[in-house]
Order: sequence, then C-alpha cells, then structure tokens
Amino acid sequence: MAEGSNSLVDDPYLSPSSEKARGGWRAIKYILVNETFEKLASMSLIANMTVYLKTKYNMDGILVVNVINIWSGSSSLTSIGGAMVSDTFLGRYLTLLFGSLSSLLGMVILTLTAAVPKLRPPTCIGEINCIDPKFWQLSILYVGLTFMAIGAGGIRPCNIAFGADQFDTRTKKGKMQLESFFNWWYFSFTFALVIALTGVVYIQTNMSWIIGFAIPTACLTVSIVIFVIGHHAYIITKPQGCVFVDLIKVVSAATRKCHLDFSKQLFYDPEVHSRTKRFRCLEKAAIIADQSELDEGGKAKNGWRLCSIQQVENLKLLLGMVPVWVTGIGSFMAMDQQSTVGILQAIQTNKSLGSSFKVPPGWMGMSSMIALAFWIFIYEIVWVLQTKRMTGKAKRLSMTQRINIGLVFAMACSIVAALVEKKRRTTALQHGSFESPMSIVMLLPQFALSGLIEAFVAVALMEYLTTQLPESMRTGAGAIFFVSLSLGSYLNTVLINIVYKVTSRGGKRAWLGGHDLNQDRLENFYYLVAALEALNFIYFNLFASRFIANAPSEDQTLEVA
Repeated sequence: MAEGSNSLVDDPYLSPSSEKARGGWRAIKYILVNETFEKLASMSLIANMTVYLKTKYNMDGILVVNVINIWSGSSSLTSIGGAMVSDTFLGRYLTLLFGSLSSLLGMVILTLTAAVPKLRPPTCIGEINCIDPKFWQLSILYVGLTFMAIGAGGIRPCNIAFGADQFDTRTKKGKMQLESFFNWWYFSFTFALVIALTGVVYIQTNMSWIIGFAIPTACLTVSIVIFVIGHHAYIITKPQGCVFVDLIKVVSAATRKCHLDFSKQLFYDPEVHSRTKRFRCLEKAAIIADQSELDEGGKAKNGWRLCSIQQVENLKLLLGMVPVWVTGIGSFMAMDQQSTVGILQAIQTNKSLGSSFKVPPGWMGMSSMIALAFWIFIYEIVWVLQTKRMTGKAKRLSMTQRINIGLVFAMACSIVAALVEKKRRTTALQHGSFESPMSIVMLLPQFALSGLIEAFVAVALMEYLTTQLPESMRTGAGAIFFVSLSLGSYLNTVLINIVYKVTSRGGKRAWLGGHDLNQDRLENFYYLVAALEALNFIYFNLFASRFIANAPSEDQTLEVA
C-alpha cells in the first residue's frame, strides 16, 4: 500500500485515539452506496443507447454502430489516461470525483436531448421515411457522450482500487475484509445492473425517454453527494507515480542509446540478476554510458535517459503478453456486436409476449449476464466441488482451455446470429412488414453465447494480466484490459465500414448500413465475422498459446524493490 495520506500520522491505517480510525467498513459503506448509484446511472444509459439513437435520432445502421463502438471504445481507452492522472497527479479520490462530475455533465446533456425536441430530428414517418439529424444536433449529442467517456476513464481504473485502499492488507483481518469487499462490490454491481436492465430500460422504451434519462442523472447526483459526504472516513493515499510512465521512459532511453553495443556491461540497478533473453535491445536503456548519468548517491539523474533493469524487465514482460492480449481483442469483436447489431435485430422483431406486454430490445443484454452468471455457478459450485469430492483435489480448467472454449463460442455466436437473422429477414419480407413476426425470444441464444465469450475469454484474460504482471503493475492490469475492450470496439467500427464500402460498390445494397435491416444482408456480415473468429482460433493455438505456457509463474515474476 502506498505511503502518505491525509491522515494525521505517516501510516494511514493508524490514527491517534482522539480521532476515529479512517478506512475499513466505516469508509466502505459510502463507497459501496456510491458505486451502486454510479453503476445504476451508467448502465441505464449504456444498455439502451442503441435503441435511443435508432428511434430518436433516426440513425441508420452504419451510423448507430459507429457511434456506439467509438463511444464504447473511447470509454475504455480513457482508462489508461485516468490511471496515469490518478497515479501521477491527483490520486484516486480526486480522479474519481472529477470523473463522476464529468459523467454527470454528460448525462445532463443527454437528458436535455430527450427533453427538448428541437435538439433531435423530427420523428420518422412510418418506419423508414426519416429525416437525418443536423450537424449541430449531432454535435450536442457527441459532446454529451464525450463527457461520459472522459468520466468513465476516471472512474473505471480507480473505483475498486480506492476501495482496496481502505484496508490494511498487511494484516490477516485486512486481507479478509478486502476479500469481503470484493464480494459486496460485485453484489452491488449486479444489483445495479439488474435494475438498470429491467426497470430503467423499460421506462425509457415504453414510457418516457425523459424520465428514463432523468432517473440515472439523479442517481449519479446522489452518488456524488454520498461520495463527498464520506470524505472524512476515507484513507486517501498520495499518488506514487505511474508504471505506464516508467515503461515510456524505457522506450525513450533505449531509443537514445540505440547506437551503444552490449560490450558496455555496466548496467544500472545491477543487483537484479534475473533477466530474460527476449527483447534484449531494450536493455540498452539500462546501460550506464557515462558516470555523469548518476548522482553522488548512485541514483539516475534523469529517468528518461537511464532506467533500471527492473523497469526494462517490466516492459519485456508486458510485450511478451501482447500475443494473448491480441487474441482477446479478436474475440471481443464478436461479443460487442450483440450490443449494437444484435439490438438492431431486436428492434425489428416481434417484441410482444402475451396480449399486451412488449419486451424492450435493451433487455436482451440480460441473457448475456444470466449466461455468464450461470456458467460461474456451474463451474464453481458443481464442477470444482464435485471433482474435489471425487478425486480429493479440485480440478480447474486451464487458462488455455478456457480461452479456446471462449473462441469456439465466439464462432458459434456469429454463426447462430447469422442463421437467426436469415430467418428474421425472410419472414419479414414474406409478410411485407418492418418488424418480423419472428419472436424476439429467438435472439436469446446469440446473446447468451455473447455472455459465454465474456465468461471464458474475458475472465481468463483478466486473470492472465493480473497474475503474470508484477505487483507494482497490477493496478494497471485493469486499464490494460479495458484497452483490449476499446480496441475490439474500434476494430468493429473499421470492419463494418470496410464491409459497407466494399458491398455497396456499383450501387448495390450494402450488407449493413440502411434504416431497414430487411433490405440488408446482415447474415453475410455475421458469416464473415465467424470466419475471422476461426482465424483467431487458429492464431491462438498455433502461436499465442505458447506465451501462456512459457509465462513465468507468480513466484518467478520480478518485483519492484
């Protein structure tokens, strides 16, 4: 745990008898309530944004997918910036506060777009006779989404870490409290997600977008107020420097010394003897070219010109994880498509259940969450416990096995989505209707498979990053994971735009891109994605999987002194 805080003593976990001890469950109660309201607010907007842009901004398929993917990708990518700002300048408390305020401003703008009709284009006449939004209307929308993406960058890398700061993990009690905090954190996240995907999404779709946006805006306001009220109870550690900056320093120093050769065997930080053989060119960053690079105490004067062997090894380790990381990015493309293209399918299906109830398209994401939770229950409660009872030792699937299963689900998700889309489109054309008579329930399998991709690949990738990176870099593991999510979203945007331009040549109808999916050939796009996922499966098994097998065990991982 980092030293330094706003406590009255040097150790933030101790306090004089005249002052109540900071941290612990006294602080966590504020953090959990804050986190619940914040997640309720953000997920209420994310879950139904595709429907809002399609029905209220008259966006065609290609624009909807582009906006959602770029927004989603940017919300994840800004996590790197948030982590750097937090660890280098502001600390976690202020980064969380400013991130929440930025998100609140974005939500206020989006609520105004729902409340003021002039901020949106007029309602479509029929289903496909629509007036496109004007540039200034889109600009206001994009400003709101930008503030929300910036806010997400401040919140995502800091929320769990700030909660963990409240416990003294040097003690057995503190470690037990921290484990309990993680359980309660995930409980609050799930609780907020269920409410967002049921109650708030239903209000937005079937009652009022104004009320449906005002609710999450009010929730985030309450979240910020509670977070600030709890200030007196928090342990607030000072920023200790960002590991990402250290990695950039290695690249800078190695570039400056690229002309040196390894005959100069005088390395900075020589007490670290365990060095890997790969990426040896980076070791030039640790060569002491001249004694003037060191001060009187033997410390490097300029970290941008001279780095330690430890810093070099940290970058080597991270680069060695890239092949597995790339596999995750490929699978996330298939997973993310269901939150955009899959929702477009749901909009054009029969959403009636019974005589009067209509299923909001945004509810389809619940099947992904249920599938993920169901697998975790089966795996942890049934598989692991039963194998332990039968053999005396719990048998768990290896990381390679889980990723392979997830990659198979990624292929299956796209193939199933293609078959269902072909059926939906055929029945819609036969009946001459915008909405297919096919029930929205038929889309459940592809959304469930999307959840299983996350259950296998995403969880395994997060575990890989967390367990293989040194302790000093694990706070950045989450940010690195979010970058993979963002790149998956960006690559989806690139792929869809390439497909649109290629398939629309010569005046032909594109596979995806119009206001009406019935006139598109979305199933062909899904088959293309399935082929790409098959290539990803081959790439992982022929190349990337060896980087898991050859990864150092946790006790071999270098630690920063």
